[in-house]
Amino acid sequence: MVQVKHLAVAVLATISQASASPLIFPRDDSSSSSNSTYAFTNLNGLSFTQMNTTLPNVTIFATGGTIAGSSPDNTATSGYQAGALGISSLISAVPEMLSVANVAGVQIANVGSGDITSSILLEMAHRLNTVVCNDPTIAGAVITHGTDTLEETAFFLDATVNCRKPIVVVGAMRPATAISADGPFNLLQAVTVASTSEARDRGALVVMNDRIASAYYVSKTNANTMDTFKAVEMGYLGSIVSNTPYFFYPPSEPTGKTPIDVTNITSIPRVDILYSYQDMSNDTLYAAVENGASGVVVAGSGAGSVNSVFSSAVEELVTEQQFPIVQSTRTGNGQVPFSSEGGISSGFLSPPKARILLGLLLAKGKDVEEIRGVFGKTGF
Repeated sequence: MVQVKHLAVAVLATISQASASPLIFPRDDSSSSSNSTYAFTNLNGLSFTQMNTTLPNVTIFATGGTIAGSSPDNTATSGYQAGALGISSLISAVPEMLSVANVAGVQIANVGSGDITSSILLEMAHRLNTVVCNDPTIAGAVITHGTDTLEETAFFLDATVNCRKPIVVVGAMRPATAISADGPFNLLQAVTVASTSEARDRGALVVMNDRIASAYYVSKTNANTMDTFKAVEMGYLGSIVSNTPYFFYPPSEPTGKTPIDVTNITSIPRVDILYSYQDMSNDTLYAAVENGASGVVVAGSGAGSVNSVFSSAVEELVTEQQFPIVQSTRTGNGQVPFSSEGGISSGFLSPPKARILLGLLLAKGKDVEEIRGVFGKTGF
């Protein structure tokens, strides 16, 4: 029966919806995720709880976070257990998404976003490129994620998954057990955006709180409120009203974006972030180098500035030892102007995103001047 399903769907995937007779394997209505069965498993091993060939196919990669969080107190918005629920529970909680798309769930991890590692990121990128990008029957993908480091994962996937399909990262500011939990509606909207052809060719996206943002620019701007994810200077790409996405602009990608092929990358070198402040000592910089960092990002004050003692240490390490140091800004917005010597300017990239890009470039074997050239594109 499975082989028949494979063959039937493969054939119908090549026929337009206008002329195809819908092949429907009904959704699984089992209330217990432990006893759930699947209507269809594709050739990449993705298991769908329904298969209706009149709907697009979307894969959800779950990593944990608040959207999968739980607390015995339904008013708790802190102190809950992140990553308490699995992907089956998340899908079961939003049956409305099965009227939008056929959904397959993959549990990549189930942790708070502070415990997302470069190994997890690489696994996601490799699997997205294989089971989503290389499969013409998959419309797009959704990644559920904790919000604290969501912008880092979204930026990483924006750089490493470049197949034109929508890769949508989503989270929640309230755990699943909270009154008026925002996760279910956020997840429905994310699946909807990942399903639509209008979301193609825009890079990775972050969908939360009725907004669609570019993963390249968006950041978490408030520790508590639901409207925290914003690109303050660049704005949103679109909004979602009554679960219908509206894009403000035609498809485009950010100026200066550098796609990174991670097909043959198995690890990301360590990159540290150092925060600038008055009386900052340069021994923290040397300590990072001595303890195994392959690069450093400095969250400088203003337009990337540091005190004169620290600046001298930066110039020495970059020019004499060819050790890559990227100077960003702790302000949250604005450009660090390009410099042809000394520290490498981050352009418009925040310290966390500069760290992600620097790590990827080091994994590709780029030297200081090549890295400077890539970052030089981000500010112009």
